[in-house]
Amino acid sequence: MQESSFNLHAESVVSAQILDDTRIDDHDSSGNPIPVTIPIDLAPGVRVTYTTRLGGISTGSFAQLNLGGKGGDNPRHVLANRRALSQSLHAPLALVSQVHSGHAIDIDDVWKHNADFGFDASGTAVHEPAVSSSAVSSSAVSSSSVSSQLVSSQAVSHGGQRSQSPDSEDISVQGIAGTVIDADGQISEQSDVALGMFAADCLPVLLADPNRHIIAAAHCGRKGLQRGIIAATVARMQEHGAQLDNIVATLGPCICGDCYEVGDEIAADFDVQFPGAATQTRFGGKGIDIAKAATMALHDAGVVRLISSIPRVNAATQYLEHDQELADLCSVDGEGPVSLAERIADIRHSLCTLENPLWFSHRRATLAHKSREGRMLALIAQHR
Repeated sequence: MQESSFNLHAESVVSAQILDDTRIDDHDSSGNPIPVTIPIDLAPGVRVTYTTRLGGISTGSFAQLNLGGKGGDNPRHVLANRRALSQSLHAPLALVSQVHSGHAIDIDDVWKHNADFGFDASGTAVHEPAVSSSAVSSSAVSSSSVSSQLVSSQAVSHGGQRSQSPDSEDISVQGIAGTVIDADGQISEQSDVALGMFAADCLPVLLADPNRHIIAAAHCGRKGLQRGIIAATVARMQEHGAQLDNIVATLGPCICGDCYEVGDEIAADFDVQFPGAATQTRFGGKGIDIAKAATMALHDAGVVRLISSIPRVNAATQYLEHDQELADLCSVDGEGPVSLAERIADIRHSLCTLENPLWFSHRRATLAHKSREGRMLALIAQHR
């Protein structure tokens, strides 16, 4: 790893050390993969979780743990992946339709349990293609190598078990007509509900005021940042009593400034609003650093307590650098060297979605001449 801040002895990673390497199953009792996630304790009683590409049943360009429902993946696979994630987190998911806006909502005002996995207002496709049991069964990629037991403050997490096989007769794609909410920020005062933001290059920002028991998630792409999504999300938190001095935030995986090439005009315009956020990319053209811009926007909104996700993600990446499931995925995805070792060696920023093969990346898929790719979720939940 070449990231300057990589330090397994950093304070924020001490609790993430692997405490017990007892071998455990990484498939549930029905033979389904268990999602591989990276948890971060943001504050007492508040946990952030990043999903990876590993531990799901999606195939092809969506392999394996695709959680996005708009990209053309088999809806049965999406539903099974979301259900497995919800069960691994021991919390229902709250999902909205992200449109690169500056609009944040109070999810508690609209919450209803309308899907197996929680509340879905994301515009998920509901048309289910015919899939035979044998086809689905053969699609599940083995995750046998990621099987070390980690405790609750683990660096990498295989969550809980699914109660049903994705081929079970009772699985149906939830109809969500009339339940599509366009928003790029959501807040909640509920306990045991995981606010989720989809990403595949855009930046998820997770926030909490643990004293007032208010959590929030924001989807921060270039347009959303320029339209003020961070300020809008923080303002929503304040409306419910959050105090700026108490709010703590972390920035999730996103495409880094070295890789996010956007062209001269867009970079110059972005730099006017976020001075210093324009970059010269490793591809030779002008780019932007959305994580740097988000940090500026947080400071402008009065949020100055930032917890880095980098040490935990570094630890997880290092832990998975010899993982057979990830190696198998890299050998067939066509998105870089077939060797996992080569891909790991090329990582300069472990949070960069283009560089790190743990993440889905729209830009990496585009460079590989693919028309589709999956979506991760960055989630935040509080437990009292």
